[in-house]
Amino acid sequence: MSKKLHIISLDIPYPADYGGAIDIFYKVKALHEQGIAIILHCFQYGKRLPHTELEQYCHKVFYYPRKTGWKGIHPKLPYIISSRQHPELLRNLCIDNEAILFEGIHTTLLANHPALAHRKKIYRAHNIESDYYRGMAKNGLLSFRQCYFFIESFLLKRYEKALPSFQHILAISPADCEWFQQHHPHISTSLLLPFHPYEAVCNLAGKGNFCLYHGNLSVNENQESAAYLAKEVFSELDFPLLIAGKEPSLAVSAWESQQIRIIPNPSKDNLQSLVRQAQVNVLPSFQMSGMKLKILYALFSGRHCISNDAALCEYIGDTLHYASSTEVWREKITDLMNKPFTAEDIKKRSVAMQAFNNKTNVAILVSLL
Repeated sequence: MSKKLHIISLDIPYPADYGGAIDIFYKVKALHEQGIAIILHCFQYGKRLPHTELEQYCHKVFYYPRKTGWKGIHPKLPYIISSRQHPELLRNLCIDNEAILFEGIHTTLLANHPALAHRKKIYRAHNIESDYYRGMAKNGLLSFRQCYFFIESFLLKRYEKALPSFQHILAISPADCEWFQQHHPHISTSLLLPFHPYEAVCNLAGKGNFCLYHGNLSVNENQESAAYLAKEVFSELDFPLLIAGKEPSLAVSAWESQQIRIIPNPSKDNLQSLVRQAQVNVLPSFQMSGMKLKILYALFSGRHCISNDAALCEYIGDTLHYASSTEVWREKITDLMNKPFTAEDIKKRSVAMQAFNNKTNVAILVSLL
């Protein structure tokens, strides 16, 4: 078994405060605990800066500036890929012959490079990215941003059809795993569920008096989900709804009323308290590819949880409640608001969430090395 592994990260994965960063950071930590010496390559942009926390778990950490704006555009490549290139990356990958893990399609530009032809290459798929961007494009009025999403979706779909030559694909959800097996049958594909900070469930028994939606409220997808709850679901209910998250837009803030409370930029501890104290965590999504780590957060920490993610509901059973329509959302919320979360519910949740054990799942990755 190889004792070293190169990981190319689409972003600096610390702080682990959004889905992709959470999966990468806790994967790095789990690999470190298995004795793997990690050489981490991070693309840096925006407000995220190099962090010494990563050095605790990595043999080496390299940072490369991402080419943002016009500098990162290529006429034939998706922007999320073409903007992540740097000459030093190839040189640093070639310091040895160890396996390479490409985190997200964003990082795969060099996968077919002749200098890496003899290397073991593993692709960690965070999403069916063309589907994700198509969904983003359909969310909202036609604008420059929507045009960008449409073009990016088209370019990603073409890129995904001719996926680079990997030995393995690690899909993050059962639905994504099935998609890759169908579209790339020549590449070995297996399910590797997301990594996360939870070692065991910490649900509270008893009964809360509000529902909670949480997420990054500056992201279109989360704004759409929150708007759906506020305008379609809770408009016909009398239960309080709290909407908590980073950087709520003016449109989100405008929904505040006697029934709906907006909690902007909650601290980590405050958000955890809200998730645990809520009677029902309500987490609709209109992007069905990938896996929503906020749902895992609610399942590990909260009481009742409702989603419209059918694949995940089927995977872990009825400990996650499934709502297929607005009417069902209202019915489920009304029922669960009057149903205490019991010790038996906690036991059932604990059994269901064993599938997401980091130590068990990291063994899948280690076996490929």
